[in-house]
Order: sequence, then C-alpha cells, then structure tokens
Amino acid sequence: MNKQSGVSGVILAGGLARRMHQQDKGLVLFNNKAMITYAIQAMAPVVDELFVNANRNITRYQQFEYPVISDATDDFSGPLAGVYAALKVCLNDVLLVIPCDSPFITAKGLQSLIDERESTAADIAVAFDGERIHPVFMVIKSSLKQSLQNYLAQGERKIDRWFDQHNWVKVDFSANPEFFSNINTLEQLAELEIKE
Repeated sequence: MNKQSGVSGVILAGGLARRMHQQDKGLVLFNNKAMITYAIQAMAPVVDELFVNANRNITRYQQFEYPVISDATDDFSGPLAGVYAALKVCLNDVLLVIPCDSPFITAKGLQSLIDERESTAADIAVAFDGERIHPVFMVIKSSLKQSLQNYLAQGERKIDRWFDQHNWVKVDFSANPEFFSNINTLEQLAELEIKE
C-alpha cells in the first residue's frame, strides 16, 4: 500500500454492544478470528500509528500489540468519545477512524478515503455507500481536537451534527457497499459466516 505520510488510525471497540448481549464485539469470533483482526489487517498497511479504543477487556485487546486507549469518561458515550481519545494521543495531522465490527473493509478502500480527504482538502471525509453515509468510517484533521472536545463537553453525541460544523465530504463507495456490512447481532454474525 502506498502510505500517505502522517496518518494515525484508531479502531473503535469501545461500545457496549447492547444488541449483541453486551459481548465485546471486537473480540467476538467471525470465521474463527476476533473481529478486530479484520480491522487491523485493513488499517495497518495505510497508517503510521494505530490505536485501539476500548473501554473493557483492555488486557485482551493489548494482546493484538497496538496501544489501547480508553474514553475519558466511563459512561460509554459513543463513537465520538473514542475519536476524541485518539485525537488526544495521535502524532499525525490526519486520523483515520473505523469500527471493529465490519470485517469486509479493505486497505485499498481505506486508502481511497484518505486520498479523497487530501485531494479535496476537507476537514473530514466520510464513507458513503450510495444510499447513506457511514459516519464511523472517516478521516479527519487532527486539528479538530478542540472542536470535538467542546462539542462533547456540551453533552452532544450525534456524529452528523458535529460534521456539519466543518467542511466535510462524502466519499463514494457505491461500487463496494459490502465494505460496510457490520455485525450488530448474533443472528447477523451467523448469517454472514454462512455467506463467507
């Protein structure tokens, strides 16, 4: 993969997974591998540093040999809290964000997200499958840290409302909507394993 200089990455594994009976989604097995493994395989080739955002099972996540960072608060306050945790520690100008529960994303797909943000000089680039955006697949400028801190401090959680405060672009993945097939329930897990 052709790395762009200065890209940090974070895999969001900090949620409660209520629809999965509160199992830790990143550690749930999909075709005999922890789901976070697929996220790491896609992200590692396109970033210069990689973090895992997790709020429980920290020692298990540390076994994947990347730094594990947790949200500043322990109230499981959503994906933006994980993004903010990464912005506080990342060393590069750009942060790539993906969830832990989408095993079909590829390094090539992530690289195109990075490239599109750079070519448009947008603050944020977000994946779009032709029908809807996938806000937890995004590339953002690290300089948005203060903006995000202020937004969260106001008790806000909605990702798209934060996007609207900035110059953001949709990146068209309508040719590959399967990248964003995510696994929220045990039924979906079984269904996608059968298809594989």
